[in-house]
Amino acid sequence: MIEFESIKANIEKFNKLASDSNSKLCAVIKLRSLEEINYAINDCGVKLVGENHVQELLEHYDLLRNSNCEIHFIGHLQTNKVKYIIDKVDLIESLDSLHLADEIEKQATKKDICIKSLIEINIAEEEQKSGVLPSEAKKVFEELKKYKHIKPIGLMTVGPVLENTKEYIPFFMKTRELLEEFSRVYPDVDKPMISMGMSNSYLEALECGTSEIRIGSGIFGPRDYSKK
Repeated sequence: MIEFESIKANIEKFNKLASDSNSKLCAVIKLRSLEEINYAINDCGVKLVGENHVQELLEHYDLLRNSNCEIHFIGHLQTNKVKYIIDKVDLIESLDSLHLADEIEKQATKKDICIKSLIEINIAEEEQKSGVLPSEAKKVFEELKKYKHIKPIGLMTVGPVLENTKEYIPFFMKTRELLEEFSRVYPDVDKPMISMGMSNSYLEALECGTSEIRIGSGIFGPRDYSKK
């Protein structure tokens, strides 16, 4: 059963928190029904959604397109699936390698579009996670300037899983430091974006000056992974 009143109250809470911090809310709709998504957008005023999986994006796309909602792709993006979403999203937040950039450039060239992207940073240098290592970030920033159909506008990070949420702060601050390096490489990007903080770390991300918080279960409640 969908808890509509709870969803609305949560969205109002997160919108206020984001607004008070000059940030914005990205509602993560991973494993959510069309009914939940429609309610969040058309009844609760959600203006930005985050998609984790290509197949789900394609299933949701008609609803999202007709609502004029901003769409960000925030999950790991396989190169063989870039072609399916390249002209359906406003921003790819998970540009995690030059190998992926090659494919994005190829597909964007075919569509004659320039796709905005965030460079995903593996800020905790976790082996099981994708993303650019902090030590390699400057080199990747410089290399991405060669692509004519990709427009980097900032950074994204996920961060490790931590029980003590205050421990997120050093990772988020380190990402902020890399954003300063990004700004030196891309001085023409006005107000570079940084996407940090999820349902378990949004307060720390806001404290560290994130441009966006990505909230899924904090809005809609626990996910039912049996639907996956």
